[in-house]
Amino acid sequence: MSGRKDETGGGGAPAGRVGEIDVLRGAALFGILLVNAQLMAGPYTPFGGGPGASAVDRAAAWGVTATTTAYQLFSFLLGYSFVLDRRAARPSDPAAGLRHLRRTAGLFGLGLAHAVLLYPGDILMTYAALGLILYGLRDLTSRAAVRLAAALVAGLAVLLLGYGLLTVALTEPVTPARYAPLVADTVAAYRGGPSSVIGAHLRELPSALGANLMYAPDMLAAFLAGLAAAKSALVERRGRDRVWLRRTLARWLPAGLAGGVVTACCANGPLDSRWFLVGHAVSLLTAPALTVSYACGVLLLAGARRPVAAVLAASGRMALSQYLTQSLVLACVFTGYGLGLYDRVGTAAVLAGCVLLYGAQLALGALLMSRVRYGPAELVLRTVTLARRPGRAPACSGSHPAGRDRLPVP
Repeated sequence: MSGRKDETGGGGAPAGRVGEIDVLRGAALFGILLVNAQLMAGPYTPFGGGPGASAVDRAAAWGVTATTTAYQLFSFLLGYSFVLDRRAARPSDPAAGLRHLRRTAGLFGLGLAHAVLLYPGDILMTYAALGLILYGLRDLTSRAAVRLAAALVAGLAVLLLGYGLLTVALTEPVTPARYAPLVADTVAAYRGGPSSVIGAHLRELPSALGANLMYAPDMLAAFLAGLAAAKSALVERRGRDRVWLRRTLARWLPAGLAGGVVTACCANGPLDSRWFLVGHAVSLLTAPALTVSYACGVLLLAGARRPVAAVLAASGRMALSQYLTQSLVLACVFTGYGLGLYDRVGTAAVLAGCVLLYGAQLALGALLMSRVRYGPAELVLRTVTLARRPGRAPACSGSHPAGRDRLPVP
């Protein structure tokens, strides 16, 4: 695996990059895939399947909820990459703000296209909006960033817990059987032709954006944690310290898994649907521990297995393209774009398919990044960010030409 700054391009990474960040980003793609695949496969994700779901399917959904932190690691890495990008540029470059604005606009545009065409639960538009806030907070000290992050998480957790307890006290539980008539039109739309699928996306987009807005404080908190960690060069200092990684993993994994179990009990049973928000309030407080544990575990594995590090880093360098590719493949499988298997495949089978898809993505990423410097989506975003014509000199300076592609992508 590469060192603190991969000046030799070890593991297939260009010189000038922090290889551990690419490795973590490549590993995080799998967690995103496990969550998004369930959401794109059918309308019963909170229940682990529809009225006829098997015990195996329910157990599979429960296990993913208990062990997956979804967007937290990606958000942390975005904040970390933001600092690396600023560090590579000239300290007083007057064009830095304009480049960041173009970058966030490009990311928002990609997210909007993704939401309308492939998956309304897109996170890129929210990341773009929060990226503007992060730029405004860029000069916070590490300590101030951590304190603000903690306040954001605690405040959102209190709000969700309060609302969740009111839901438990004042509402009736919803079962898959009662839910089925409410989603019949959605199921039919996703099994229809392309225009029907896009129409369903447009109808679901407002509620999806509302959900992202509700969890935006938690995402911003993860950005700030990444910003604080990067300012102290945490990954560069500790990314290969196996003793520190093992101790941190052992310290935080039990708390993270305990919170995940509580969340799964509330979201997937045995507690009923009214407890969903209570579970997510607990998750907000314990997901950081689980995220830190996974990051340490991945770095330990990558440090011991150089081929694993190289493959993960390759996909991490084109994480935006890989993220969009996941949605494209899933849309072709589950909607009328292709096979139309929406609400026809059990959760266990969906998750097994995720393993196959992720393996194919790792292989494709390693092959592609051995031949090119950027994935297709990264190239589009880079072009928008730098706003330069072919042959024009780069607008963004850095310590090494190959290190100038640290675009903050999910």
